[in-house]
Amino acid sequence: MSFDYQVNPDAPVDSLERKRPPIDNGAQILDPARYHSPEFMQLEWQRMWPKVWLLAGVTSDIPEAGDYFTFEIGHESILITRQDDGSVKAFYNVCPHRANRVALNTHGSVDHFTCAFHGWKFHCNGSLKAITDEETFNPSLVAHRPGLTELRCDTHAGLVFVNLDGKAPPLAEWIGLPKGYLENYRIDEMHAVRHVRTVWSANWKVGVDSFYETYHLPHIHPQTQTVMGDFSQYDLYPNGFSRMIVPLCRKSHRVADQDTVDAGLRFMMTDAGMDPDSFTGNAREVRAAVQQSKRARAQRLGLTHYEKLTDGQLTDSWATGLFPNVQIGCHPEGVFIMRFLPHPDDPKKFFYDNITMFRHVDDPTYFVPAWMGLPKDTDVTGRTRPKLEIHPEGAVTDLGEVLNQDVELVHSVGEGSRSRGFKGPIWSEQESRIRHFHRELDRYVKGEK
Repeated sequence: MSFDYQVNPDAPVDSLERKRPPIDNGAQILDPARYHSPEFMQLEWQRMWPKVWLLAGVTSDIPEAGDYFTFEIGHESILITRQDDGSVKAFYNVCPHRANRVALNTHGSVDHFTCAFHGWKFHCNGSLKAITDEETFNPSLVAHRPGLTELRCDTHAGLVFVNLDGKAPPLAEWIGLPKGYLENYRIDEMHAVRHVRTVWSANWKVGVDSFYETYHLPHIHPQTQTVMGDFSQYDLYPNGFSRMIVPLCRKSHRVADQDTVDAGLRFMMTDAGMDPDSFTGNAREVRAAVQQSKRARAQRLGLTHYEKLTDGQLTDSWATGLFPNVQIGCHPEGVFIMRFLPHPDDPKKFFYDNITMFRHVDDPTYFVPAWMGLPKDTDVTGRTRPKLEIHPEGAVTDLGEVLNQDVELVHSVGEGSRSRGFKGPIWSEQESRIRHFHRELDRYVKGEK
């Protein structure tokens, strides 16, 4: 049986919106031990995490020379800095003297780095600047001028990636998405307006699995039924990348009344700058009306990047999976970056890292879409980088109604994956992205890549 739902069956052959040909990843039921086994976790650390390109952050966080941010993966802390020539470099965030972390803040700007332990200094290009009391060292020990250890770093579409073992293919080749896919959203012109990191009680792959399908929407998020379809278009790309197009501003096919414009759709129209009281159409016509309104507003405000986006992209969420542990919800106004970061030691926990990015426009008719779920009075101008909000396991964190429901779901699935009664996931065609992701993961774990 094949699930072949298409958001736009009439999309041109060369359109990024067009449904891609299917990829046969088999029908195997995988051993659920991958969701909790320390041995499987170690295989991932040895054979997968060092070999892939990892999303470390965004270029707009480091606009000027000397700006930096840090990125944690497992036991590693990575220091990413903007160079004098505008390029971006990455270094292991560890002093070569006694292994202290060099940068202790998540974000900042400096003219050089100073280790707080003994005051060793390093230029922003990683080279050694000064050793405190250098005359007390045997010259042979420091003759090589020990600096910060650099690792591979590259950028794509406003995103910063790092590769730990230095052997991954070039980033442009490794990214499995078509040319223009991410670039058209102009993420480099957006700014982080909220950054939250929470501890979730499950394996990181449970997190990925949970956000890679909309099959669960009517059951876990019933409030979405009148504003989005829960049949999505699923597309698989090379190297474990994938996408689902989630159609918004329309009712789920499960809703009996497909004509009445209810409160949810009126809310979506207001979000797009429309006056719902003046709308004379029915619910089936809302999606096209919102698209037209957004395009007209973009033209008036000079937002030229809209010209490269299809009408569907103006309303729909292009939830895009970047192997191994990222999903980006792409919208013309902003993007929602989710990173599922493994716990360094415990396979039953992971860090859910969420960066909300918005393109600020100084116009009262252009505002943050409500789907971003930002707290009241959030600074969305991009003038100041928000602090990373870190919440420990079990803390009550307001991530928005839908994400709060997902926290409970993921915890329950994490527990259930360790049950003797669970024999392995049985995936439908609506869950093809999940199977695609695990097939790519297995290529690394089994040494095929």
